[in-house]
Amino acid sequence: MFFSGDSSTRKRVDLGGRSSKERDRKKLVEQTRFERNRRLQLRQNNSAALKIQKCFRGRKLVEAERSEVRERFFTRFGKHFQNVDRQCFGPDSDFLRWLLFFFNPKNAADCSALVEVCQLLQKLDQDNVLDIISLFAGADYPSNKALVEYRVKKFALACIQAIYENRIQLRDQLMASKHSGAPAILLLDALHLLIDDRLPWACNTVSYLLQRNVFSMFRNVILTLKEVTIQGLVGDVSSLERVLALIISHVGQTPCVCPNVDPSWSFSSQLLTIPFLWRLFPHLKEAVDFVTLATFLLEAIPPIKTLNEGGKQNSNTYDDEMLVDDERAEKVLNGDLELQIYNAIDPRFLLQLTNVLLGGVSLANNSYIGGPNDKEAAAVGAACAFLHVMFNILPLERIMTVLAYRTELVLVLWNFMKCCHDNCKWSSLSKLSAYLPEDAPGWLLPLAVFCPVYKHMLMIVDNEEFYEQEKPLPLDDIRCLIVIIRQALWQLLWLNPVAPPNFSKSPVDTFAMKKHPLEFLQHRVCVTASELLSQLQDWNNRRQFTPPSDFHADGVNDYFISQATMENTKANDILKLAPFLVPFTSRAKIFASQLVAARERNIPHVPYVRNRFRVRRDHILEDAFDQLNALTEEDLRGLIRVTFINEFGAEEAGIDGGGIFKDFMENVTRAAFDVQYGLFKETADHLLYPNPGSGLVHEQHLQLFHFLGTVLAKAMFEGILVDIPFATFFLSKLKQKYNYLNDLPSLDPELYRHLIFLKHYEGDISGLELYFVIVNNEYGEQAEEELLPGGKNLRVTNENVITFIHLVANHRLNFQIRQQSSYFLRGFQQLIQKEWIDMFNEHELQLLISGSVDGFDLDDLRAHTNYAGGYHQEHYVIEMFWEVIKCFSLENQRKFLKFVTGCSRGPLLGFKHLEPLFCIQRAAGSASEEALDRLPTAATCMNLLKLPPYRSKEQMEQKLLYAISAAAGFDLS
Repeated sequence: MFFSGDSSTRKRVDLGGRSSKERDRKKLVEQTRFERNRRLQLRQNNSAALKIQKCFRGRKLVEAERSEVRERFFTRFGKHFQNVDRQCFGPDSDFLRWLLFFFNPKNAADCSALVEVCQLLQKLDQDNVLDIISLFAGADYPSNKALVEYRVKKFALACIQAIYENRIQLRDQLMASKHSGAPAILLLDALHLLIDDRLPWACNTVSYLLQRNVFSMFRNVILTLKEVTIQGLVGDVSSLERVLALIISHVGQTPCVCPNVDPSWSFSSQLLTIPFLWRLFPHLKEAVDFVTLATFLLEAIPPIKTLNEGGKQNSNTYDDEMLVDDERAEKVLNGDLELQIYNAIDPRFLLQLTNVLLGGVSLANNSYIGGPNDKEAAAVGAACAFLHVMFNILPLERIMTVLAYRTELVLVLWNFMKCCHDNCKWSSLSKLSAYLPEDAPGWLLPLAVFCPVYKHMLMIVDNEEFYEQEKPLPLDDIRCLIVIIRQALWQLLWLNPVAPPNFSKSPVDTFAMKKHPLEFLQHRVCVTASELLSQLQDWNNRRQFTPPSDFHADGVNDYFISQATMENTKANDILKLAPFLVPFTSRAKIFASQLVAARERNIPHVPYVRNRFRVRRDHILEDAFDQLNALTEEDLRGLIRVTFINEFGAEEAGIDGGGIFKDFMENVTRAAFDVQYGLFKETADHLLYPNPGSGLVHEQHLQLFHFLGTVLAKAMFEGILVDIPFATFFLSKLKQKYNYLNDLPSLDPELYRHLIFLKHYEGDISGLELYFVIVNNEYGEQAEEELLPGGKNLRVTNENVITFIHLVANHRLNFQIRQQSSYFLRGFQQLIQKEWIDMFNEHELQLLISGSVDGFDLDDLRAHTNYAGGYHQEHYVIEMFWEVIKCFSLENQRKFLKFVTGCSRGPLLGFKHLEPLFCIQRAAGSASEEALDRLPTAATCMNLLKLPPYRSKEQMEQKLLYAISAAAGFDLS
């Protein structure tokens, strides 16, 4: 009754349902894998052991060989080199070969031997370059060049290593007198002798030393001198200082071919960061180009992010972008150090810095007779290189305002550039600049600095200053500036384009600046110069001071136009970056071809039109809103046919072949953009802009703005001109641009005058009791709104009045209409792509919407006119008609064009692009006196004029003038 068996033999059951065979197979696989990995690890260990042993044995053998060579060396040449003569330094002697082979800077005997060799070298030196060359190379330097340069490089490095490894013992000798004969002085003087600039191997030798991080060694050597009291060197230059000056002269100098070393091991990083360096080496300043070195030092640090008042980094729109290439990952600067640098960039520092950089450059226009001298060109080149790097490293908002308004930087650079342009002296700048290759255009650096600073200045300059007072530059000089920038852009983008690396979307790509400095500089000049020239074109559109053709490049031809419509071509890139270089008519043709291609892509493959609207004439806006909003983007690009419903609910007769749809669009735009409807308001010049109080009029006002954006886009997409004059500051929203103070006169001239009065007010502004608030008055409702947080308690003073002025302008031009403009833009971009209209400025965009504002070409209209009802080109009534129209005033000609086409402006590309073509048809009826007394009628949807056969020119002129003045046209379709 009791269990008496062995419990260890009981049967095991796998609760997972696996059989014992399956379990054993899995165990076998795991064991096999383990054994394989163990054998692999064993083989790797054995291989590593063999390599270690091989390396150890090799080093041991080398040390043994060095000891043997060391004994032979001293046996042959003597303990104190009594057997050494001039021939021992030659290429055929074993003296230097053996010494450099066994030399160990940590070996005291080797260092002593090197010191005695340096002493011998100085005794044999006759201070003659040819004598030094013959000493090392014999009579045939070219044949022995490689061997000689190798020995000199190793010899120079040995001298530095001996000082570095024994710096503690030698620190009392490093600043001793040149004639003291101390070992450290002998080593330094020999080093100075070996890298003398007059020797043919000097540059290659210094390059070799820089690649071995000698500045790091010198840094540690100099840091040992902190506790040394320097006496007896007043007015004298120490040997260490002479060597440093000689090596530094190779850093960043144009004639030198020494490569740029890692910035962290450069002179700027290693030596300039030593505290009180100039107390130790007061004469070193004469050999150092501080601007060039500061440029390289600034370029080495990561970019400083914009900080808020609390010292924390503001969010960056580019922070979320993932970098695929690991080497693009930027080093992050220590937060405390970054804050310290950020706080150091105050206005007084920038003002003093700019004055020092450009202190030797004249401000006068007539000071550069015959062109700038080399000293001035070098100063401008160095200053511009430093500022260019500073723009891409330090926060711009801390820099631009000071440079633009508190320094003479713009005036100095402009006078210099104008002089170089007039005297063809650009090449002198690239030859004297350490930042540019000799074959680079000399205008790159000045434009890289001038363009962003002058562009920033123009944002605050008012119209009176720019046009009347001609500040900061005279208008004649601005015309010259336009030519310089235009030629520079054309050369960079078309004549000699450089395939740029794939720069990131960030405005500041420090990785590209460091890895591809020249390409990045060209890229920045293209961007900033394009922005400035676009801004100057806006100023010219407000009040013309130069012909529009001054902005056009000379080389735009038919080949360029054919290439411009193709992606990834130079011409297409120019259209995207600098479209103003291309004449407007050429861009309009490209835009028209893009619209034609888009319409052809959406031609239906079925014989019927999918989208048909039934629209009540007395509810045209509501029906259009409901039916257009129901369409997808694809449907919007397709054909739409319209059937009108009269007041009795019956369909009007007629088949829509395009004319009825045009009539529909004209009626919708006329009703929706009418100021009485409440969505838009008029400026003093009768230009339309969104009504800031539209929400008080229409509950669905934002949806209506989206609808109107779609309507305008559809009209442009179908090539229908609409006679709607928009305000420039609203059209800028279609280009997603920001409006500034200069745009305010078109909206509120009185407010603009008041703000300019404040800007130039010489008294105490705080006495005016103004605060950072603005009062909105819409439909009798007044609401006070703060321009800044806490603005109702922040008084306007002389110090912050400029900020107040621009906040007021921003509120009226941007903030108040931001929602309406945003919804309008969304609807607009359903059909019109952003890159299509980016080719045009606001003035040109209005021309695309409404046609040419100038008088139309009557001969062009006559050449593209059809005739019907018995009329023909040579009919006496037709000839009389054209004579009457030709005698009309410009105003009456525009009224006539609006009478027959619905728009007072002619098509941009001529009347052959009017759809359908203008047609004159004989009015129906007999030729009785009663019939001839009728007025001419028009069908704008068909561009049709029905003209009775009047018998006299006076009668025809009277009837036409009465008809167009009374707007008596009606639909006959």
